[in-house]
Amino acid sequence: MGKSISLDIAALALLFILVVTRVLRKMMHDRSNRIFLLILVTATASTAFDIATILIERAQCEQAAVIYIANMGYLLTHYLTVPLYLLFIISMTDTWHKLRRNPVLQVLMILPLAVVLLAFATNSFTHLIFSVENGYQRGPLIGVMYVTTILYVLIVIGYMIRYRKLFGWANLAAVGAVVPIDVAAMLVQFFVPTALIEMFCGSLGLLIMTMGLQRPEEYVDTFTNLMKHSAYAHDMKRAFENDKHVHIVMLNITNFRTIQTMIGFDSMTEILKMVADTIRRLNRKIHGGADLYYLDNGRFRMVFREKDQDKAQMLADALNRELKIPISSNGLNISLTPFLILARCPEEIKDFKALMSFGLDFHIKNDYTGQVMSAGKLYDENQLDIQNNIDLIIEQALENESFQVYYQPIYSTKQGRITSAEALLRLFDPQRGFISPELLIHAAEKSGAIHRIGEFVFEKVCRFIASESFEKLGLDYIEVNLSVAQIMKADLADKLLTIMDKYHISADKINLEITESATAYEQKAMTENLEALARAGLSFSLDDYGTGYSNIKRVIELPLKIIKLDKSFVDEKNNPKMWIVIKNTVKMLKDMDMEVVVEGVETQEALDEFAGLQCDFIQGYFFSKPIPKKDFVTFIANANREAMG
Repeated sequence: MGKSISLDIAALALLFILVVTRVLRKMMHDRSNRIFLLILVTATASTAFDIATILIERAQCEQAAVIYIANMGYLLTHYLTVPLYLLFIISMTDTWHKLRRNPVLQVLMILPLAVVLLAFATNSFTHLIFSVENGYQRGPLIGVMYVTTILYVLIVIGYMIRYRKLFGWANLAAVGAVVPIDVAAMLVQFFVPTALIEMFCGSLGLLIMTMGLQRPEEYVDTFTNLMKHSAYAHDMKRAFENDKHVHIVMLNITNFRTIQTMIGFDSMTEILKMVADTIRRLNRKIHGGADLYYLDNGRFRMVFREKDQDKAQMLADALNRELKIPISSNGLNISLTPFLILARCPEEIKDFKALMSFGLDFHIKNDYTGQVMSAGKLYDENQLDIQNNIDLIIEQALENESFQVYYQPIYSTKQGRITSAEALLRLFDPQRGFISPELLIHAAEKSGAIHRIGEFVFEKVCRFIASESFEKLGLDYIEVNLSVAQIMKADLADKLLTIMDKYHISADKINLEITESATAYEQKAMTENLEALARAGLSFSLDDYGTGYSNIKRVIELPLKIIKLDKSFVDEKNNPKMWIVIKNTVKMLKDMDMEVVVEGVETQEALDEFAGLQCDFIQGYFFSKPIPKKDFVTFIANANREAMG
């Protein structure tokens, strides 16, 4: 019974489709994909040579050269498939650096391949693998080829077991399926030479891998054709787990949102493509070999191997020069603002969460200098640790009641003394020290913990107001901040009034402070809360006036008694145009029968100037920074004695 090539033909067609599909979809972005494409090409060539040998045998061709080339092509490409598969597994686990550190494993992998390739190279005159002079005959080293193949299969299995956690079970199943399929097919074909199923089973295994692992939509950005955020996150997490040292060029286009608003989504996409093309071109020019990623919102990443620090610096410098050249879009000259950071991991950024947090907004938190900067100079490990663990820090602080309420005095220009104070939240974590209030409040609003924190602060203030020590200070009221999230909660008014009743606090002793951003909201819950609290006799002040885009009509509608001018007014008071704005703003507010507080006053000069505008209250470091309750009581007692004396 002759050999049937129908399964080989089916395998050839399937492999050809897989190769063409990968080329057309441009799935050669990283080393793993390039190796996988090489596996497909090698398997395709092996299948084609296998078909050729059978057709030559059927045709009873007697040309030794033709027979030799066909058999050499089949045996060589068939043999190389398994070592290439091992390289693919190493690339999938990103453990090249570990391989370089293990000379024994290097020898184990390279020596058998070198021996067999040498035998192939000299086979034309040694006939160690096969000969065709008197028909096809196996040589004395043909067994070595099979033994080394088994050795590579065992290394593959050991590698997958050793690094199984780096695959995930679904990926591990897809990768591992190839081995039993190929081994079973090899055994069947060994015992039944006429059953040519090895190539077909091998092509099925590669199809399973393609379907299970090689899905470009999961890791390739559609517009830039660079690897996307999910691929970057996966690769960087794996690098830290593998103790792999890399150099990362981080590019954040700081004015991305501004430009996109100005020119629209489609035009911005074209600019992103141009940036991606520039990155690819420069990477090729320096032979960088970097893995290239586009994350989102104008953020690009280029990851270099440990030995390529100089190339990473070269690419960063080149990008910094080229991306500053204006780009023409729809008749407009667009100037990008590229903020570039060069980071060594894990030397400068020690873990995955810290890397992702740092890369998210370094262009917002740091001043743009126009130069490529080092992550080591900007990276604050403690602050990133706080950001990554802020929810846990808040929960622990609530459980341990370790939040503190500080008070900052407010000076009355009419009475010439301290008449009130603002209550401010503070947290000193035992392990991490001072926690930024801005970070704290923002995280608490996102998690919902702000409601418990707000009740804690309000109760602390009420308890203080109800105390004998507060009564002796002669203060009119205490200001308590309400976040936007608190104001939106339907039962806010009931909870605050209940706490006040608990401590028998009269409404005139509390002034609730809302931020300017709250004026943008018109939710029913907010309006009902403010109206209920106002009916109960509480007064309201508007904080940070002048920092946003206040809707004056909305400000008028709210039950506000006090407007607090932001510190930026004080900082810009020496600007003649700003001083005109300040004077007219104060006059407008006074004409509306509102009281005016000026925040951020730090000098006698500023105090005199704003007092001269008939501003009612002054708050700032000129009098005192926010201080703990005990220190505040002492400070006010001393300040009042001085005012009276």
